[in-house]
Amino acid sequence: MLAATNSGAGKTTITLGLLAALRQQGASVQPFKCGPDFIDPTLHQMVSGRVSRNLDLRMCGETVVSNCFHRHGTDADIAIIEGVMGLFDGGAACPAALAKTLKLPVLLVVDAKACAESIAAVVKGFETLDPELRLMGVILNRVGSARHLELLSGAIRSHCHTPLLGHLPRNPDFVIPDRHLGLMMGDESPLSAAQINALADAVTQNIDLAAIQRLALIEDPAEIPSVSTPTDPHKVRIGIARDQAFCFYYQDNLDLLNQSGAMLVPFSPINDQTLPPDLDALYLGGGYPELHAKSLSENQTMLAEIRAWSEAGRPIYAECGGFLYLCQGITDLAGDFWDFAALFPVRARMRQRLTSLGYREATITQPCLLGTQGTLYGHEFHYSEIDEMPPAITRAFQLQDGRSEGYQIRNTLGGYLHLHFGQTPEAAQSLITLCREGKTQ
Repeated sequence: MLAATNSGAGKTTITLGLLAALRQQGASVQPFKCGPDFIDPTLHQMVSGRVSRNLDLRMCGETVVSNCFHRHGTDADIAIIEGVMGLFDGGAACPAALAKTLKLPVLLVVDAKACAESIAAVVKGFETLDPELRLMGVILNRVGSARHLELLSGAIRSHCHTPLLGHLPRNPDFVIPDRHLGLMMGDESPLSAAQINALADAVTQNIDLAAIQRLALIEDPAEIPSVSTPTDPHKVRIGIARDQAFCFYYQDNLDLLNQSGAMLVPFSPINDQTLPPDLDALYLGGGYPELHAKSLSENQTMLAEIRAWSEAGRPIYAECGGFLYLCQGITDLAGDFWDFAALFPVRARMRQRLTSLGYREATITQPCLLGTQGTLYGHEFHYSEIDEMPPAITRAFQLQDGRSEGYQIRNTLGGYLHLHFGQTPEAAQSLITLCREGKTQ
C-alpha cells in the first residue's frame, strides 16, 4: 500500500514512478486504487500496461475487495495499491483500513517541501498512531537539495523506527496536468514517454526498489477465488459510450456485465453519427460532457437516435455525465447553453465548486432496470446541478439522507450516482435478463 500523510503529497507521482521503474526492470506490476476514483486507474494503466482496479471497502465490502485483489494481483511480480487522501482519512474506507484488511505493509509518502528536522515528528506520529499497521518504509517527495536530504534523513534515523527507502527531488517536469474533477486521464497522455522514462530513472536512482520488493512479500497469500465464466453464447449487445466525454467506468462493472451475458459495444456520442447495429441496451457512463458540450450538442444525428431509442421504450442506463447528456442541456462556466437529448425535462448548469461528494446507499423503491428491490452502493462527485426534477418523473431510489434519486422515464434510468455492482451483481444480471427476455415496457 502506497499511502501519504495528506492529499497532494505526491503519492500519484511516486506510484507512477514505481510502476514505470519496476516495469523498466522487467517486472510485471499490478496496480490498484484505494477508493472510488476513476482517473488514477487510467494513469496506472498508461504506465503499467495492466488494467488498474478499484478497491473500496465502503462501496464493495471486504469480500469483494479481497477477492478482487487476490484474483488480479497474484499473477504479477508485485501489486501496488495507491491510497487516497491521507493514510487515515476516509473512515472505514481509508487506506489504513484497506491495508489491514488485506494484511499489506504500507509505504508512506511524505512531502518534504518547507520542512527539515520536524519531518521526524510527522513520521513518528504515523508509525505510532495505529500499532496494528505495519509501515515498511518512508519515501520523501520534493526534496530540494543534498543538504535538505541530509537534514531529513538524519532526523528520521535518529527518532523513527521506519526506514527511509528513498526520495524524489523537487522537479516540475513530474507534475501531471489537472482540471476540476482531478488529474488528466491516462487516455489523454498527460505525460509523454520521455517524461515517464525520466520519472522511472529518477525512482531507480533515488529509491531502493530491491528493498521495496523484498518488504512487499506476502508470506501467506490467500487462496485465489475462482471466477465463473459465462457459458451462454447468445449474449445481449449493450452499446457503451466511450470517448473523451464518457470515460468513467469501473472495470469490475464491465466484467460483471460480461460475465452476466453482455457483449459491450463501444460507440462515441461525440464522433459517431449513428448507434452500432443490433443493440439491446445503452450504457452511458460519467465523464466530461461539460468540456465537450459543443461537440455533443452539434451531433444532432446521434442525439436524435438516443431520443428515438428511449421513446421506443428500449433500455438506457446513465450515470452522472451520461445522465446530464439525457437532460435538456447544460450551461457551461462561460454561460453558454448547449442542447442535449432532452429526455429528462430539466437543465443542468456547471458551478465553480463541488456541489456533491460522498458515498451513497440507494434503496430500490420502484422496479427499474437494475432490479425490483435491494440496496445499491456507489458515490457522487460532481460540479453540476440540475433544475428541480418534476414530481411526475418516477424516482427509483431512496438515499440514506432522504433524497429520491434514480430518475426513470419509460426504460431510461439516469441519475448522479456512480454505482459499483461488486456487492450487488444481481443488478447487472437484472439488466441482462430484461434485455434477453424482452420484459422492458
